[in-house]
Amino acid sequence: MKKRALISVSDKTGIVEFAQGLIEAGVEIISTGGTKKTLQDNGIEVIGISDVTGFPEILDGRVKTLHPNVHGAVLAKHDDKNHAAQLAEHNIEPIQLVCVNLYPFQATISKPEVTVEDAIENIDIGGPTMLRSSAKNHEYVTVIVDSNDYPTVLAELEQNGGVSKTTNRRLAAKVFRHTAAYDAVISEYMTELADEENPESLTVTYELKQSLRYGENPHQKAAFYKKPLGSVFSIAEANQLHGKELSYNNINDADAALQIVKEFNEPAAVAVKHMNPCGVGVGATILEAYEKAYEADATSIFGGIIALNREVDKATAEKLHEIFLEIIIAPGFTQEAVEVLTSKKNLRLLTIDFDAVKKPERKLTSIEGGLLIQDQDAHSLKDAEVKVATKREPTPEEWKAMELGWKIVKHVKSNAIVVCNDQMTLGVGAGQMNRVGAAKIALEQAGERATGSALASDAFFPMDDTVEAAAKAGVTAIIQPGGSVKDEDSIKKADEYGITMVFTGIRHFKH
Repeated sequence: MKKRALISVSDKTGIVEFAQGLIEAGVEIISTGGTKKTLQDNGIEVIGISDVTGFPEILDGRVKTLHPNVHGAVLAKHDDKNHAAQLAEHNIEPIQLVCVNLYPFQATISKPEVTVEDAIENIDIGGPTMLRSSAKNHEYVTVIVDSNDYPTVLAELEQNGGVSKTTNRRLAAKVFRHTAAYDAVISEYMTELADEENPESLTVTYELKQSLRYGENPHQKAAFYKKPLGSVFSIAEANQLHGKELSYNNINDADAALQIVKEFNEPAAVAVKHMNPCGVGVGATILEAYEKAYEADATSIFGGIIALNREVDKATAEKLHEIFLEIIIAPGFTQEAVEVLTSKKNLRLLTIDFDAVKKPERKLTSIEGGLLIQDQDAHSLKDAEVKVATKREPTPEEWKAMELGWKIVKHVKSNAIVVCNDQMTLGVGAGQMNRVGAAKIALEQAGERATGSALASDAFFPMDDTVEAAAKAGVTAIIQPGGSVKDEDSIKKADEYGITMVFTGIRHFKH
């Protein structure tokens, strides 16, 4: 049987060399449009698709391979006598190899100036149809969607005169992943275009960024995938300047640090351990901010992840160098800072584009047998209808402290309590089963520094015991959502101790 290949690619990488290799292996080449021209311009003999179909390419190329002479040639079982008879009856010659990649829909919609018309025109129809037909019939047809597979196919043709069934199955599986991902990107685009909030089905796709050594623990396998056209302000888009490969836990913690530091416009430093902030500081300079974050909890910061929202200079780098850290994230590092920090061979240095648009993405959380999806918690104090619930109004310093606490507490695992002043956290109580327990941890950590501080709570107080504990520790201002049936008890207790208390009307649970 004469061997034929159909080649139609938008990405021409390596295609001339691949086609030349097929010719040398005795394979005839059928091609379309721009691919045909590229091959002919490079001296490769090509059969035009219209010569196979007996029909011209029409509708500006929208219809060229959608024809029985093509799909019959691809879908026929080569060892089925009935199929062979039908091919002979209709003068259809089998095609044993299909090399196709698709219109660049993802690249098209990533352009800022793209129009809906351009996007729609870059939805490939014939390509996915050809790929799916070939992949379905992979027992008889080799189908290639990735230029990285050209050498493997050529090597097997040269050595064995054909491509193995094992390779054909692997290539077919890649094709179905590819077309599924392609359709998922189109589906997401069209769903947003149609303004559908919760469609009847949800198809998502991610691209492998990194195979990880293990997950949360060494006995768990893991990998890191990134979202196509996802947020640029993301760990998935970070540039690693130095250090060991990121681990599963590193990535989670780094993302947590990044989500907190993006709350701030002024110079800010965030230290994270186990996805909770252990120290946050702000200052006139990034060095001052880091020193505040360090002072917040000099014990827990050891082995932590640091995110800073300003370039790291030499002075800051020298301070960072004094302790063991896993990762430092910043918009950039001066050359002097790099020289200081890279003396620690395992310290990971990451840069991220802090000027990128910080567009909230929907949050996906897997559960066994299902998926939860929700908007990111992008609510800030400026979005809240804040009211002073107590007799005493906050002072300007107390307002600043409460604003800082409110920015941070929404990123702390619930039940969450943050004690702070207007420059830094003093105590963090995270993930407790009751609110007063979280408050006791935060207040104990703050110690004497709690005098004159503010306390932020991610949800309302079900009773007045948290206010009581705060007052005894020296807290003078409290910010919380309010909304409990026993709010009056907490208000009375605050008034009793002269504490000012603000209600935001919004809670920040984080599970």
